[in-house]
Amino acid sequence: MRALVTGGAGYFGTLLVNKLLQQNYEVRIFDLNRPDPPIPGVEVVQGDIGDMSALANACKGMDVAFHNVAHNPLAKDDALFWAVNRDGTANLLRASLEQNVAKVVYTSTSAVFGAPKILPVTEETTASPMEVYGRAKLAGETVCHEYAARGLDASIVRSPTILGHGRLGIFQLFFEWIYRGSNIPVLGGGKNKFQFIHADDLADACILASQRKGAETYNCGADRFGTMREAIEHLCRYAGTGSRVRSLPLGPIVLGMNIASALRVSPLAPYHALMYGRPMYFDVTKAKTQLGWRPRYSNEEMFVDSYRWYVANRESILHRSDGASRHQIALGEGALFLVRWLL
Repeated sequence: MRALVTGGAGYFGTLLVNKLLQQNYEVRIFDLNRPDPPIPGVEVVQGDIGDMSALANACKGMDVAFHNVAHNPLAKDDALFWAVNRDGTANLLRASLEQNVAKVVYTSTSAVFGAPKILPVTEETTASPMEVYGRAKLAGETVCHEYAARGLDASIVRSPTILGHGRLGIFQLFFEWIYRGSNIPVLGGGKNKFQFIHADDLADACILASQRKGAETYNCGADRFGTMREAIEHLCRYAGTGSRVRSLPLGPIVLGMNIASALRVSPLAPYHALMYGRPMYFDVTKAKTQLGWRPRYSNEEMFVDSYRWYVANRESILHRSDGASRHQIALGEGALFLVRWLL
């Protein structure tokens, strides 16, 4: 099998590429950047998701395309969300149809549901994104449905927030605070039940979805999880650095987070303000039943796995500032230092 991985130099894309190689796929990466470090035996096509000629060359001869190119909430750029997450997805699907790619798997997100009133979220739950990132990712899903109606076998795999070894971005700040023994905030007591997914489990789900004929949508996440407070307290105990969980009021803090984000003095985005203190979790029955997928990591296990990797690689992480994706580099805490000081 010959697989194209768009965004294959990013955090999740790199992990997916290595999983495919372990299963004897021939892999081609399409990305603006080259993987760092290089991945032996993998062809790399560098290009922009808006370049149809480059996409056509990348899709040529492929059996399956895994589409992961997206600007995540940290980008805080509405124009980029629409240009990449919606229009870029349309470009990839068009190139796949024209080049006779047999299957496309689009990696989507729980953000398309905003802050749902009824839980758990199923594949039948009406999407209702509440910020631009979620709306643009939902638009990408809509394009998938449109191309499926035209004969392209395009499936959607939705994930909640991804964790796992190598996951940085906002979590790098979170892990650094724990490493230093700083206290960690939760909102409204941290009683919100919240589901994460380990990148390894998500990669397994994407590969299984690619092997099943028919355009389908699957919600995937951990099947062992509890509240936000429980997960963080477990990690604090594991780290043993003296960090404690402290509760902050939901309303005023969310307002402050949104203002700081709008002023660009905080790395947090509107999606983080929306969801950190609210419950969100999927019913993963369909993925288990149709794909035979079984998530291996609980929330607590993936937090520990991610933190342990961070500590082992901390020195190199803090000095990396190249063209890697936002999930692969250290972020400046900006105005968040005030929260750390108050705690």
